[in-house]
Amino acid sequence: MSDITVTRSNLVFGRPSLIARGGRAVVLGAACLAVILPFIAVISTSLASQEEISRAGGFVFWVTDPTLDAYRAVLSGGVVTRSVIVSLGIAGVGTALSVLCTIGLAYALSRTSMYAQKPMLLAVLFTLLFSPGMIPMYLVVKQLGLIDSYWALILPVLINAFNVIVMREFFLDLPAELMESAKIDGAGEFLVLTRIVLPLSKAVIAVIALFYAVAYWNSFFSALLYINSPEKWPLQLVLRTYVVNETPMGVDDLAMEGSSLPPQVAIQMAILLISVLPMLIVYPFIQKHFTKGLLIGGVKG
Repeated sequence: MSDITVTRSNLVFGRPSLIARGGRAVVLGAACLAVILPFIAVISTSLASQEEISRAGGFVFWVTDPTLDAYRAVLSGGVVTRSVIVSLGIAGVGTALSVLCTIGLAYALSRTSMYAQKPMLLAVLFTLLFSPGMIPMYLVVKQLGLIDSYWALILPVLINAFNVIVMREFFLDLPAELMESAKIDGAGEFLVLTRIVLPLSKAVIAVIALFYAVAYWNSFFSALLYINSPEKWPLQLVLRTYVVNETPMGVDDLAMEGSSLPPQVAIQMAILLISVLPMLIVYPFIQKHFTKGLLIGGVKG
């Protein structure tokens, strides 16, 4: 009987067959190509000249004579440069404020001794099920005088309830003995948070910061609703105007001297690449914390 059991377990849990492994490799390879090839086309087209773009019919997969004219044009101090600075400012300030507020709220909700802890937790959970509509949110922002203000892109989305719950669960999993011993030595809640909790929570803080940074950087609809002045547009609105809607960029938009412009397709691809580059740079530094922080914060026990 034991031999039969072992044989069955080997059949069920044994090493996958050569066909199964080959099928997985084909599927993964196709998925990688589906992601990499368009990205290569965007980079190559942004570096291509008008002659190569015309010869390739619009998109260049391999550029033979690369040039940085498109990047010099969009970063020459015009609309794109200004929008990049705006987006970096919103993402930086918004992420810092959101992480600080999320840490404070999550730590307070993780302390069972806090006054009205359960009603506050229920209020946070309520926002996960029922979110305000577009018109009520717009009226609130308007009454607060935030229309055409950068704060309209930060304050309405300052705290995300999902991120609060993830961080709260992480704080609950920390050893209670450490905090109790610190309180016995005379430490207050603020000292416990800054000296004990935060140093042990670097993984989940990195993940939550990445979530907020991506959300602020990709903020599009809020800017479309609340920002009226084109000079205050973040990069995503510029991307929509000049890439999605294919509005031609002129000399004034690029703040260039003279009338010679790079190909419009190359300019569009350069803007598109600039819009994804910051997240591509940041993610490798956060990736090692990503799985650990999310799983530890989201799974109890």
